[in-house]
Amino acid sequence: MSLSAFPGADALVGVGPGPTATQRRAALRAALAAGPLVLPGVTDALGVRLVERSGFAAAYVTGAGLANAQFGVPDLGLISQEEVAAHTRRLADASTVPLVVDADTGYGGPVTTMRTVRMLEHAGAAGIQLEDQEMPKRCGHFDDHSLIPAEHMAAKIVAARQALEDPTTVLVARTDARSVHDIDEAIRRATLYVEAGADVIFVEAPRSVAELRSVGEALHGTPLVVNVVEGGKTPELSLEEYEGLGFRVVLFANYLLRSMIWAGREALDHLARAGETATRADRMAGWQERQQLFNLPAFTAAQAWYDDPTRVAPAGGAR
Repeated sequence: MSLSAFPGADALVGVGPGPTATQRRAALRAALAAGPLVLPGVTDALGVRLVERSGFAAAYVTGAGLANAQFGVPDLGLISQEEVAAHTRRLADASTVPLVVDADTGYGGPVTTMRTVRMLEHAGAAGIQLEDQEMPKRCGHFDDHSLIPAEHMAAKIVAARQALEDPTTVLVARTDARSVHDIDEAIRRATLYVEAGADVIFVEAPRSVAELRSVGEALHGTPLVVNVVEGGKTPELSLEEYEGLGFRVVLFANYLLRSMIWAGREALDHLARAGETATRADRMAGWQERQQLFNLPAFTAAQAWYDDPTRVAPAGGAR
């Protein structure tokens, strides 16, 4: 006997067919080439669904957001390699957009970094970000960073590139040298990392428009990331201004998380004060919107399709 396949399986995100990892990596490279790429950060499957629904070309799996939202701890290098890989796999399963994954320091030296990038590739990462801080790392907009030697970071990049199974996987190299030394050292390190094989450069926390311009001019031709941290150390400019300074990727790593914190706090304050939610119904997602976001109609239709005994036919006579 045979059973005809459900025709709407593409809508069954999480269990149905979707783009392959290589297709997502090719899509990320195309988005980088087209630029400017606005890259929102996500901390969970809900976040990546919202990013996808809003039409963004890719999402950023934020290490700081993962530590905050999933473990309730600060961004001080407390989350492990295995935990990041498992988290990446869940987010890749829950969406069709390419994911750029914050892999911190690679969780060790060059050989450990090789294992890290392989694990993240297998989890579905389209891009992998490595940075040149010592372990344990700290958020780039905190103070008091410590760096590994630039040549050691270059060796990590070479090792990571050698370990990658898929040549389309995008390798992002971040330097925090501006916080430890100055912008000139950050540019020197960034140039070395390009020579070592990085596809994209992320100079963390330039302090002024002049510093942003210096980075853009020195690394012209290389896709560059600017990290927009609301209230952080880097000037907050328009997308057009960043692009004019040479930055092809504009990262909003924790904008969604911080917005959700604010909205959630406001909602709970109302509940604690009023003891009801009816008067606030117009300030939350509706029932149908929630179910549509997670594709309930498609899943319900698939269950009905496969539960229908009339779709079972003798072998060779599938309907």
